[in-house]
Amino acid sequence: MADTNERKRGLGRGLSALMADVTETESQGPAAAERRVPIEKIVPNPEQPRKRFAEEDLTDLTNSVKEKGVIQPLIVRPRSNGDFEIVAGERRWRAAQMAKLHELPVIVRDFTDVEVLEVAIIENIQRADLNSIEEATGYRQLMDRFGHTQEKMAEALGKSRSHIANLLRLLKLPEPVLAMVRDGSLSAGHARALIPAAEPEKLARAVVEKGLSVRATEALVKREQEPAKSPGSTRSRRTEGEEKDADTKALEGDLSANLGMKVTLSHTAGGEGGQLTVTYETLDQLDELCRKLGGH
Repeated sequence: MADTNERKRGLGRGLSALMADVTETESQGPAAAERRVPIEKIVPNPEQPRKRFAEEDLTDLTNSVKEKGVIQPLIVRPRSNGDFEIVAGERRWRAAQMAKLHELPVIVRDFTDVEVLEVAIIENIQRADLNSIEEATGYRQLMDRFGHTQEKMAEALGKSRSHIANLLRLLKLPEPVLAMVRDGSLSAGHARALIPAAEPEKLARAVVEKGLSVRATEALVKREQEPAKSPGSTRSRRTEGEEKDADTKALEGDLSANLGMKVTLSHTAGGEGGQLTVTYETLDQLDELCRKLGGH
C-alpha cells in the first residue's frame, strides 16, 4: 500500500516540478548549495538506472574537479543513519572521490523512493552523451513506471514528441541490435531502418560489415521483404506507402502541393536513381504541367 501512495506522490509532483528541482538548483552553481557534507557521508542510489560510467569521461571530469572543485552541488536526500543518498550528481561524486576531495556541496531534498528514481531517470535523459538506446530506455521507464505520456515528457524535457516516439520504436529491435547501437557500431538511423525487417539482427551484421549507409540499409530491408509479396506485384511494391520513408513522403507532398497534381517518387532499390510520376486528371492540367516544365 505504501508503494501505491509513493507512486501517487511521485506522479502528483509532475515532471516539470521534478525538472525544476534538478535544473534550477544546478544552474545557480555553488551559491545554491545548502551545506557541505563529508564525502564519506554521501552514498550512491542503489536504484540508479545509469549503470555505465565511461572511464574517459570520468577522467576528464576528475581533472576538472581537481582544478576547479565541484561547481554544481549534488542533490541528495537524508537517510535515517545520518548519511545522504545521491538523487542527482553521481558522476560528480565519483570524480570527487578520484580527485580525493574531502567534502562536497549539496542541496538536501526530502524525496520519496519513487521521486528519487524518477529524478535519476530525468537527469540521465538530459545528459548529452547518452546513446539512443539509453535515452529510449529512460523514456520507456518514465511511461511504464510512472504513467507519463509522450506529450507530457516532450513538454517537460524540451523534446519533440516525434523524437521520443522514434526512439521508443528502437526498443522493438532484438537485444543484439540494441547492443550495436549502444557501442556505436550502428547508428540510430540505421537501427530505425531495420525495425520492419524480418531478420534485423542478420541485416544489422551485414550493415556493419559492409559499412552501408542508412539509404542502402533501407534498400536492403526492402529486398528482404520482397519475396513475401505476391509474384508480379512490382507496381504494388513500388507504390505501397509503408515502403517509403518519412522524407520521401514529405517530398511527395511538397511537390504535389506545388504542382497541384499527384506526384509519386519511387527509388530504385540499392541505387541512387528512381522515378518521379506526375498524375494529371484533365487536359488542362497537362497543359499547365507542360507550361511549367517548358518555363513559359
